[in-house]
Amino acid sequence: MRPFDLWRRRAADPPAVDADSTDAELLAAVAARSTAALRLLHQRHAPWLRARLSRRCADPDVVDDALQETFLAVWRSAGRFDGGNPAGWLWTIAVRRLISALRGGGARWLGTGAEPDGHAGQVTGSAEEAVLLGVEHGDLGTALNRLSPELRAVIEATVLDGLTTKEAAHLLGIPEGTVKSRAARARARLREELS
Repeated sequence: MRPFDLWRRRAADPPAVDADSTDAELLAAVAARSTAALRLLHQRHAPWLRARLSRRCADPDVVDDALQETFLAVWRSAGRFDGGNPAGWLWTIAVRRLISALRGGGARWLGTGAEPDGHAGQVTGSAEEAVLLGVEHGDLGTALNRLSPELRAVIEATVLDGLTTKEAAHLLGIPEGTVKSRAARARARLREELS
């Protein structure tokens, strides 16, 4: 069989999925270009992604754009999913899309309603914007990237996303006690890195 025939066959026959399919199975089907799998993934994850993004940005249009860009990125890059935590992978894409949208200007982070004197129409950054940008580009981002993936995921969920231990455990698919112990280890390693 020639490579082109193999690609055409794979593209024509994505794996069958249904509401009982796991997120990993849905992502594999999306990688094989299944629009039904993308639709199921969107139905399953868009509501909680929208809620979490809305806690970071006061502009619902920007949140909707970031959400749309998230699922477009999933469509384009589902084949690169490494088999880890699908929900965590989706959240990472979503928050990066939100940061990109907010950098474009015109959007308002929560807590930035006041206009500075003499700067009508200019958007001022919130503390959260400074933290998220610092995480991505500063010393904290470098220190986070040095953590193991499981420790980084817990810190991102509990500290950056503001989830409770129970919510983080559910999102990451691990027991609450594991979230607590990994968070403690991660904080200790971050203290070492940043001191």
